[in-house]
This record gives sequence, C-alpha cells and structure tokens, in this order.
Amino acid sequence: MAVTGDETESAATGDMPAYQLRSPNSSLAQNIVMAASPGTMQSPSSQHAEEITRKREVRLMKNREAARECRRKKKEYVKCLENRVAVLENQNKTLIEELKALKDIYCHKAE
Repeated sequence: MAVTGDETESAATGDMPAYQLRSPNSSLAQNIVMAASPGTMQSPSSQHAEEITRKREVRLMKNREAARECRRKKKEYVKCLENRVAVLENQNKTLIEELKALKDIYCHKAE
C-alpha cells in the first residue's frame, strides 16, 4: 500500500490528519487516520494536562522556597529570643545580688 500524502478533510478525526492509502492492485481509496508523534501534535486535553502539571510544579517550587524562608526566619527569631532570655537572666541575677547587698546594708544599719 502507498501513502499518497493527500489529506482528506472528511476523514479527519479530532486533530490528527487522515491520509488516503491506495493499494497497487486497486484504485479504491481507503481512509485511515495516521497518528503523529507526541512532540509534533498534542490534543488540547494533553496540552491542558501539561499546563496543569507545569503550574503545579511551579507552585510546589514556590512553596518550597517560601517554607525554606519561613524556617530561616523562625530560626533567626528563636535565636533572638534565646539571646534575650540570656540577657534577662543575667539582669535578673544582677538585680537579685543587688537586692541582697541592699538588704545586708539595711540589716546592719538597723543593729
């Protein structure tokens, strides 16, 4: 059978072209649908699915980056709080020692 290369619009289905095939022994044409390679022609549904997949991947990538930034900020915040706790503990310790010293002075004066 030989492919003539003539597309027939009446036999075309969807977005795939149809070609007439003629056998060397007969002059009768038979219409069949030839499938194109996946890279050349895509159905709208597969294009839509690829677009959805691409958007999902972009969304996931942005979400990973946002989560990474959130974790970094949280670590920074916790570190800041830990530093503040250390400063306040030192200040509290100093104030307690000062209070003891003042109590000792007051008690000695009372005697």
